[in-house]
Amino acid sequence: MTRRTKIVATIGPSCDSVSAISDLLRAGVDVFRLNLSHGDIEGHLLRLKRVREASTLTGVEVAVLADLPGPKIRVEKFPDGGVEMRPGASIALVESSRPSSEVEISVDVKGLFSGLSEGDQVVLGDGNIMLQVDAVDGETVSARVINGGRVQGSPGVHVPSERLSASTPTAEDLVFAEQMAAAGVEFIAVSFVREASNVDEVRQVVGDRAQLIAKIETSAALADLVDIIEASDGVMVARGDLGIDCPLEEVPHLQKTIIRECVERGVPVITATQMLESMISAAVPTRAEASDVANAVFDGTDAVMLSGETAVGEHPVVVVETMSRIAERAERQASYRGWAARLGRHQRSDWTSVEDRITAALGHAASQAASDIGASAILCCTQSGRTARAMARFRPEATLIGLSPDPRVVRSLRLSWGVEPMPVDLYESTDEMVWYAVEKAVQEGRVDHGDTVLVLAGSPGTASVAAADVLRVVQVT
Repeated sequence: MTRRTKIVATIGPSCDSVSAISDLLRAGVDVFRLNLSHGDIEGHLLRLKRVREASTLTGVEVAVLADLPGPKIRVEKFPDGGVEMRPGASIALVESSRPSSEVEISVDVKGLFSGLSEGDQVVLGDGNIMLQVDAVDGETVSARVINGGRVQGSPGVHVPSERLSASTPTAEDLVFAEQMAAAGVEFIAVSFVREASNVDEVRQVVGDRAQLIAKIETSAALADLVDIIEASDGVMVARGDLGIDCPLEEVPHLQKTIIRECVERGVPVITATQMLESMISAAVPTRAEASDVANAVFDGTDAVMLSGETAVGEHPVVVVETMSRIAERAERQASYRGWAARLGRHQRSDWTSVEDRITAALGHAASQAASDIGASAILCCTQSGRTARAMARFRPEATLIGLSPDPRVVRSLRLSWGVEPMPVDLYESTDEMVWYAVEKAVQEGRVDHGDTVLVLAGSPGTASVAAADVLRVVQVT
């Protein structure tokens, strides 16, 4: 496989057997997502076990991301069969446990609607139903239907994030985070992050047992974006709720900004939501969806994500194969050559940690050297994955191999752009480390005799947070 953009796929009823998961691994999935907004924790722990079984069966290392629900608020249930909301109709927004109807939408959450202001927009479900607040008089809130349609069940309700009093993470999120970290997932996604402290709160529960992904899906998060990125191990551009909380026309530009900020800091970034949505039922995507995936690749995303397409879709394997082909073709067109020079300027002005500056500088040198000498591969020896992620920032043309003695790190590197993870033993000296790294790459068929490769690593015996301070050029004989 030559594709370097990674694929995240959500497990659901359409693909939760060991055989189905194995098929998805063979099709090219790098990370499996467990959506904790649906189902119970026991079911997700069982799916995690099946992923590990499928990984052993296929011989493919794979990471698992547990996605926390966050403060998802749902309206009280509509009558069976649903109701039709017609554009222009007036509707009352009430804080009550009464059933919702065509003239009244109820939520059993104190302060959700009474905190609104005239002109605010309220959205039901995935954004198909949109209301605008006309007047607020104490606890009496009147709204008008802007975009109508049929609504049924208990859809989620979205109010502007600055009006939302519910906190992130919720108490339930913290319980789920503890359970999933104890079970051994590589990543935990924190939903509806509004500031860096939201990520820190989950970190206090999880510690170093899992890496944390901040989901950017509120306008409040954009105001604290850099601090959120620096507090996180990864970021997800959650375009669904982001497109509700922000003007829709801003979403493509916000996507580019978020991706750029993440890549510059060596933080993996996932682009998510409705990428191949039509393939939930169709065997081929729309042309617009194919362009959407390609544009995310052009933007520089580390990974693209599938949600309902694999969780409940009719063709989970086909959709992964389709996304893989689109991404691989886009990479041949992507302009990665200018990245290294721009990142080199950025790191000199913006990296404050001495260790980070050394690692980034050596990565920049490795990127330039690989281009100058025509190296076929860059081998990153890493205890924590940090060196490989720092190198991935530069989007090198050479094959990028991340070697680690820690199985968790090996699996987690499946999220980082271009990194081909590989397990190795511990080393006692720099010479031994370099020799074994090259030998392992040859044995695995990643490097051929006669190739010139670069080896980037930290000196053995140094602290886990130490800089990558060794760069060797090796002619493979």
